[in-house]
Amino acid sequence: MPTKTIISTEKAPSAIGPYSQAVKVDNTVYISGQIPLNPETMQVEDMAFEAQAVQVFENMKAITEEAGGSMADIVKLTILLSDLANFAQVNEVMMRYFSEPYPARAAYAVKALPKDVDIEVEAIMVVG
Repeated sequence: MPTKTIISTEKAPSAIGPYSQAVKVDNTVYISGQIPLNPETMQVEDMAFEAQAVQVFENMKAITEEAGGSMADIVKLTILLSDLANFAQVNEVMMRYFSEPYPARAAYAVKALPKDVDIEVEAIMVVG
């Protein structure tokens, strides 16, 4: 039977519903969707899209590290955007956090996201 471990860190926002920040099963880590909440205040500090994207990836980075990995261990990202006009800016921000070989990725425009933010990102990571 696979080993299931809950990953939790104070360096990323606590879950705002009945879910975990991440769940590790064997060497695969499933990271819940991250929105641009400051983990200390649980608020969105800056509504500019670039700042939101940076906060999302900083939150994700903290979770990857707590799970014993890094952003380089992410194999799949799903990006949800309130507006596909922000797609190019997502790519620019991603270049700060990822280098080749890049993870697989899907990006979708959605009608709305929690707390009226403009971006949410979930990931799958493989460690060890």
